[in-house]
Amino acid sequence: MTDPIVLIGNVASPYTRKMVAYLRYKRIPYEVIWGQPEDVLKKMNIEPPKPILLPVFILDRDGQATAVTDSTPLIREFEEKYSDRSVLPKDSALNFINFILEDFGDEWCTKFMFHYRWHFDEDADNAGTILPLGINSALKDDELVFFKEHFAKRQIDRLWVVGSNNDTAEFIDKSYKNVLSIFEEHFKKHPFLLGNFPSSCDFAVYGQFTQLVGFDPTPRRIAHEISPRTVAYVNTLDDRGGLDYVEENNSLDSLSDSIHDLFKELSNSYVPTMIKNHQAIKEGEKEWSVDLAGYPWKQKSFPYQAKCLDWIRDEFKDLDNENQEKVLGFLTATNCQSLVE
Repeated sequence: MTDPIVLIGNVASPYTRKMVAYLRYKRIPYEVIWGQPEDVLKKMNIEPPKPILLPVFILDRDGQATAVTDSTPLIREFEEKYSDRSVLPKDSALNFINFILEDFGDEWCTKFMFHYRWHFDEDADNAGTILPLGINSALKDDELVFFKEHFAKRQIDRLWVVGSNNDTAEFIDKSYKNVLSIFEEHFKKHPFLLGNFPSSCDFAVYGQFTQLVGFDPTPRRIAHEISPRTVAYVNTLDDRGGLDYVEENNSLDSLSDSIHDLFKELSNSYVPTMIKNHQAIKEGEKEWSVDLAGYPWKQKSFPYQAKCLDWIRDEFKDLDNENQEKVLGFLTATNCQSLVE
């Protein structure tokens, strides 16, 4: 047994849930410190990462305990060290699709989660109450009232990060329901998104959906109505460490029709917002707007998501010519080719 990986997280953090489920599936020893990273790192005399994003991992960097964050590059780092039970498809073209879907989970599905949690009064009241108690269940009633108001206000004020507002609410709701409908059809025939075993994109989608189907009242009701199979998928992916693993040789050509449908849905949502945000950051614009299949979308520019699109394009450039042609053919057929242009 190797020394356990230490991370600081929160049960209501979708990215914490993503990484814990990943570690369980990989059978990598780990320890979770449930708490606020700032407080934990201060006690451990470790410099916090910038920015502080949940979860925070404490890893050895040249013999020094270092706080590290950002789930996608961390998974790739861990895959190099722990090669068993890989979550990265062997086929290069399929692995690129996996990379896009992981980013979709991290950067678009989080719009669902954050929107439903803080846009509606019932959900905001639920989150405002439970989240502070998740940090300290011994809060006195008057302290809980204070932290509930303070925490909820801070999160509601940050809805701009995901583009949630009165103008975009209808489209976010429509997109969530469309994705659920596609997932319902997909999980009738396939246990995971890209094959018989989970890929990194499964854990990204899972992380956001732990909140959507299990924590927040409004999206939970919608999910149970539209896609009970998605609910079951999320519940079981929580710990698949006991799943017997057999290496697969799936390829881009083996993608199901439902994944094609998912990318067509992305062409009306995730793709145009990523492109427009990237353009805005490049041109120094503080906010941007775009028409999404007849629905207005307007939000402030978000530098991190511009970096995400850069990373997608870097991954595409790293493919050889044959795999680039395969990927471009798939993306063109689903109207997502602008991701790599």
